[in-house]
Amino acid sequence: MQNSLKKTYKFAIKTSAFITILASIFMALFLYYFHDLDSEFFLFPFACFAICFVVTQYRVERFIYRRVKKIYDDLTLLESKDFRQHPITTDMSTLTKEIDRYAKGKKIEIETLKVREEYRKEFLGNVSHELKTPLFTVQGYIETLLDGAIDDKKVRKKYLSRASKGVERLTYILKDLDMITKLEVGDLSLEYEKFDIVEVVQNVFDLFEMKAAKKKITLTFDIDYKTPIYVHADKERIQQILSNLIVNSIKYGLDFGTTEVSVENLIKNKVIVRVTDNGEGIEKEHISRLFERFYRVDKSGSRKEGGSGLGLSIVKHIIEAHNEKIYVESEPGVGSEFSFTLEKAE
Repeated sequence: MQNSLKKTYKFAIKTSAFITILASIFMALFLYYFHDLDSEFFLFPFACFAICFVVTQYRVERFIYRRVKKIYDDLTLLESKDFRQHPITTDMSTLTKEIDRYAKGKKIEIETLKVREEYRKEFLGNVSHELKTPLFTVQGYIETLLDGAIDDKKVRKKYLSRASKGVERLTYILKDLDMITKLEVGDLSLEYEKFDIVEVVQNVFDLFEMKAAKKKITLTFDIDYKTPIYVHADKERIQQILSNLIVNSIKYGLDFGTTEVSVENLIKNKVIVRVTDNGEGIEKEHISRLFERFYRVDKSGSRKEGGSGLGLSIVKHIIEAHNEKIYVESEPGVGSEFSFTLEKAE
């Protein structure tokens, strides 16, 4: 505050001193030539300085204040939430810093909005594509049936079966979208319980054993877990996470490959679950976007592996709802590892 006052009065002091010196010299010369120069003259500089200082300081302060206040008001119109946390200052250095800070904040805000806008456009495009494919499929089969193919029993059964699969895919996508929305807004409550994570992993292995067998992929633990490892979480959601990760490892794994799950102590009250495969791997530039809705590494848009494109996004949201972390490590041609933390149960 003292520095602010010194800066504020600096201009007035210098201006007053300059005016006083000039006025005193002029008065001294005037009295020297036209009157007697007596001792009372020496009071003049002090009185002149005081008057000049008060007048200059008041006028300049008012002049600057009115213009600075207008700047504050203009910035307030831009809905700055934090610009007026401090009182209005007429110190140019402080004002410059505040405006610079405000401008930087707005620049970051604008850049963030641009990124979000790009993400929104891409997301809407992906949603449109994901919904359009099964919709057009269903529409095509139904129109074919209506055009007369319904009279052929074999064609009718085949086309209705394919239309039904298209509807199932639509339902699958919409359910996943609904789940993500609930997770984001906090409407999907978690039911915490104590359970054996090794048992859950084994259940998922059993569930997808036949799917893995089609590609000759082995589902296995890293070691033989002879004792239970208890964790505290929502059992159903954790099984959903493991299902998504293991299904992905099967989809993008190589024939005769391996999907391995390990459960390790991380710190005193945490375990880390790792799902590792020796599949095709993921390029580094894709890793940061893997958990975005509908983001696919394969830009060709191929849907040969099926899925809603929301699996990893759901995994991330469920993990975050548990206040835990998920990690990804991958190398093209070597494989990928997805790992997440869980709280240990007593």
